[in-house]
Amino acid sequence: MANGISLQDIYLARKKIDKMIRRTHLIGCQLPKDRPDISTRLKLENQQVTGAYKIRGAANKLLNLTPAEKKRGIITVSSGNHGRAVAYVSKHLGIDATVCIPEVTPENKVEATRHLGAEVILHGQNYDETAEYAQALQEERGLTYISPYDDPFIIAGAGTIGLELLEDFPQLDTVVVPLSGGGCISGIALALKSANSEIRVVAASAKRAAAMHHSLETGKPIEVNEEETIAEALSGGITSENQYTFSMCQELVDESVLVSDDEIAEAILFALRKNHLVVEGGGAVGIAALLYEKVSHLGDNVAVVVTGGNIDLSLLLSIAQKSSFN
Repeated sequence: MANGISLQDIYLARKKIDKMIRRTHLIGCQLPKDRPDISTRLKLENQQVTGAYKIRGAANKLLNLTPAEKKRGIITVSSGNHGRAVAYVSKHLGIDATVCIPEVTPENKVEATRHLGAEVILHGQNYDETAEYAQALQEERGLTYISPYDDPFIIAGAGTIGLELLEDFPQLDTVVVPLSGGGCISGIALALKSANSEIRVVAASAKRAAAMHHSLETGKPIEVNEEETIAEALSGGITSENQYTFSMCQELVDESVLVSDDEIAEAILFALRKNHLVVEGGGAVGIAALLYEKVSHLGDNVAVVVTGGNIDLSLLLSIAQKSSFN
């Protein structure tokens, strides 16, 4: 059990969300390029129902709301993928949803969320400004707030990825997971280490969106300056009120590495050219970590969680035109 969340919670989440999500594929991939002795697989959450893993946590949270919480309506803050997932589940459950999104969020993610029937409010120049506004609006309207990451149901929902990895790749000894607020990696790490504490869990962050990485280095949640990044899905700070993910990352993450925007761009192109996959910046940081040999120690059987594929088409074309990748 980690911070009150147990493996049982992850199994309960899997049963709860089973009809609302896809069990995503696990495919082979030659990474690192010069290490043919390592068996590497990609866990394709970019092929999830809403194009990202976030549907797992959103479904688990909303399906566990009380009737009163549902009746009040819900509100959340998102850099795109979480909001889209909340809107999708809310539509299926008949819950009124408000999603607050930073003004810099790619238009494709904004429109996808709006198309699902949620009230979309564009506010703030960065994630933290948007989060502050959403919490004030929640109090004003009396809505039910849905955390994007720091919530037991959100964490347990993400943990179902770990169960699938154990079942589909039982020899797994290393997993690389994108890191932002920590909800995804906390759940996955809890599932994996409950089965085998020797499995190494590696967090990969974008250098320009590394609040949790630097908080772990410092030993407490800290504020960082937000920068523009092609991994905008990983943007956002870690508040001092964090209840779950910071301590879980401290306990369960073995190594945390950083990748640059240029390295992420090359990873996006690698996935497209070598595996015919469309991957967004936030979903590609794990691939970048292996492509550029950022991880200090890899086992023989490695999985990389590709968390999302909702990349703006114009950005993808721009990356392809500028790339020097062979």
